[in-house]
Amino acid sequence: MEKLLAKSAPEFTPLRDHLLHVSFAAQSFANYLRMEESVAFNGAILHDIGKAHPEFQKRVKDKGRYTKVFRHEICSLFFLSIFPEEEYPALLDMVIAHHKSAKNDSGDKGLLDLENGYDYIDYHLGNWDQWSPNAFKLLTDLGIPCSPFGEEVARQNLSYAISYCKKQTKIRGYAEWRGLLMGADHFASALINRTEENLKKAFRVPNLTFFNRTHPLYPLSQKETDSPKKHTLVVASTGAGKTDYLFKRTKGRVFYTLPFQASINAMFKRVSKDLQADNPDLDIRVLHAASMVVRQNRREEESVLQPLFGSAIKIMTPHQLAAIAFGMKGYEAMLLDLKGCDIILDEIHTYTGVSQAIVLKLVQILRQLGCSIHIGTATMPTKLYQKIVEELGDDILEEKLTPEELDKFDRHTLYKINSFEESLPFIHQAIEEEKKVLVVYNRVARAQKAYLYLKELYPDTPILLLHSRFKRADRNFKEKQLLGLDEEGNQNGEFNTSSEACIVVSTQIVEVSLDISFDLMVTETAPIDALIQRFGRINRRRTEDTIGKTKPVFVIAPWENKNDSLPYDVEVLQRSYDVLEDNQVLKERDLQGKIDYVFPAIDFMNIEEHAVFKSDGKISIDKLTHRSKSILFELLDIDGVSCICEADLEAYENASFERRLEMEIPVRYFAVKGMNQAQNGNKPFIIPDKAYDFEIGLDVKQIRESNFDVNNQIL
Repeated sequence: MEKLLAKSAPEFTPLRDHLLHVSFAAQSFANYLRMEESVAFNGAILHDIGKAHPEFQKRVKDKGRYTKVFRHEICSLFFLSIFPEEEYPALLDMVIAHHKSAKNDSGDKGLLDLENGYDYIDYHLGNWDQWSPNAFKLLTDLGIPCSPFGEEVARQNLSYAISYCKKQTKIRGYAEWRGLLMGADHFASALINRTEENLKKAFRVPNLTFFNRTHPLYPLSQKETDSPKKHTLVVASTGAGKTDYLFKRTKGRVFYTLPFQASINAMFKRVSKDLQADNPDLDIRVLHAASMVVRQNRREEESVLQPLFGSAIKIMTPHQLAAIAFGMKGYEAMLLDLKGCDIILDEIHTYTGVSQAIVLKLVQILRQLGCSIHIGTATMPTKLYQKIVEELGDDILEEKLTPEELDKFDRHTLYKINSFEESLPFIHQAIEEEKKVLVVYNRVARAQKAYLYLKELYPDTPILLLHSRFKRADRNFKEKQLLGLDEEGNQNGEFNTSSEACIVVSTQIVEVSLDISFDLMVTETAPIDALIQRFGRINRRRTEDTIGKTKPVFVIAPWENKNDSLPYDVEVLQRSYDVLEDNQVLKERDLQGKIDYVFPAIDFMNIEEHAVFKSDGKISIDKLTHRSKSILFELLDIDGVSCICEADLEAYENASFERRLEMEIPVRYFAVKGMNQAQNGNKPFIIPDKAYDFEIGLDVKQIRESNFDVNNQIL
C-alpha cells in the first residue's frame, strides 16, 4: 500500500503520524480543560481519516487546479459509526467544521453550503470499496477496533452528521469540542514530530518571584499586591514599576497585551531575560502580525509556537484577542486557552474609537470566562476609568500613586514652538553635547521628510528612522538598533545605549512600553494622553541623582485643518496644546486635570451589534460557524493588507511562511488597491521597487504603474 499523506510539501507528513500527533495534543488539552480524554483521542483520529481518500492523496501530491470542491472532513464522517454512539455529538463537533464554517463559509465550502451545489456525496464516497480498506486498516493500527462496512452504512453516517449539523447550526452558542480539536490540529500541524516534546511544556504556570523585587525609586514595587480581589486597576507614572506590579498580581498563566508591535517585541525580550533564571524552560511567546519574525535566543523553531495553545506567558495585541469578540475562525480554541487565566491589559488608555470599544468588550467577555483582569495605565481619562470599574464590578484592587510620590516623577520642561525649524538650534546644541535626540511625528511621510533633512544636516551623527511602513524583517532589525541591545539582551552601544550623540526620528510607535531614555524630544502635538506617553521616552532613567532634574521637550503647534491633523481629531489636538504651559515643568500631579480637560466626555462606541458575545451573557453566533476576518478590518482602521517589492516576488512565491512574512510591508488597502497580487502566502500586493528603501521605508506616492521595472513585466 502506498504511504498515505496528511500534508503536502515541504513537510509531506504521513497521515498516521499526523493523526497520532493531533491525538497527543487533544488528550493533553482535554486533561488541562477537564474534558474527557478518550473522547478527545477518538475525535483526533476521526477528524482527518478521510484524507485516506485517493482524491485527497492526488491533490496533496499535485498542485493542479480542480473544478470540484473536495472536503476531506466529509470523507471522515463516513466512519462515524465505528465510535460509541454516546460520543457522536462531541465527535461531530470536532470533525464537521474544523476547517470551514459549517454554513455561510466565506468560500462556500462548508458542509451545509455544499448542499446547494453539485452531488457532492457520490463524489466524496468515490469507489468506497477500493479506498476504505486502507482507512479501516489505519484505524486498527491506531488502536481503534473496527470492522469494515459497506457504502450504505457510510451514507447513513454522513446523513446522520448532516442532520446533526443542521440542528446545531440553529442553536446559538459555541462548541468547546470544536475549539479543542482546532487547537490540537493547529498545534500538531505546526510542530509535527516535536508535538509530544512541546506538550510537556504546555500549561505551566510561570514562576514570577523575580517581580517581588523592591526599590525606593519604584514606588509601586513597595505597594502591597496580596489582595483577595480578583481584578486590578493601577494608574501610575511611566517608570513607577507598573509592569512588575501587574505581574505580581497574577497567579496563573498570563496573557499580556500592549498596543504596538515595537512595544510588544521589547516586552517579550525583557520578560524572557528577566525570568530566564527562575524558568529555564519558560514557554513565553509573542503574537502580533509579524511575530513569526521575532526570534528568541536565535532559535528559529520557537517562531512556530507563537500562536499555539498552552503558553505560560503570551505577549500580544488586544486585536489578536478580538477573534473571540467577533466570532472569527478559531475563536473557540482561543476561548479555551484563555479561560480562567490572568489577562494583563497594559497602557489601556492608548485605545480610541473602535479599538477602545473592542478592549472594553474584551474586558466584559474575559470576566465572563472567569479570567482575572489586570489593567495598567500611565494616563486615563476619568470617564474611561469609571467605565472600566463599572465593567469589573466591586472585585477590583485599585492603586494610584500619592501626590507626593507623583512629584518625584517631574522630569520634563515643556517648550511650545510653532514649527520644527524653531527646534533646530536646540537639536544642534544637544548634538554638540553628545546628547540623544528623539523626534516624533504623527504621519509616516512627515517623519521620512524630517529624517532626510536631519541626515543631511548631521552626516556624521548616527540617525535612525522607525515607523510601521518597513518590511517586517527590516523593522525588526531597526527596533533592535533603537533599543541598543544584542540578541542576548546586552548593551551594544547603539542609540538607546549609546554614550554619544544620536538622533531617532519616529512615529507614535515609540510611545508605549519601549524602555528607551533620550535627552531631548521634539514632537508634533498629539492627544494629551499620547503626548504624556511620548514624554516618557525622555529622561526615563531614574537614579537618586536624576530625581528633581528635568530635560527639554519641544511641542510643535498643531495643524489647523482636519486632513493634516489625521490620524487625530483637530479639536482634541488644539485642546491638548492649549492645556500645556510654555517654559514650565510638567507636573505629574496635574496630569489628571489636564487629561480630563481634553477629554471631558468620551463617546463610547457601541459595537454590541457586531460582537457575538452580548453584554447580557448571551451569544449571537450559530454553533459550528464563524465569521470572516474582514469584519475586523472593516471596523478597525488598521493595516488590513500587505505588499511586497517586485524584486521579491519570485523569492516570496517559493519561500517558507516565516520568510514570506519578513518580506511583507503592512499597508492600508487604498494605497495599493490598483496593484496586482501575488498568488501565494497572504497574497500581498506587488509594488515597484522604487517605492521602497531600507532607510526610509515605503513611499506610497511612488506606488504607480509607471515605476515598475519593465524587465520584470511579462509581455
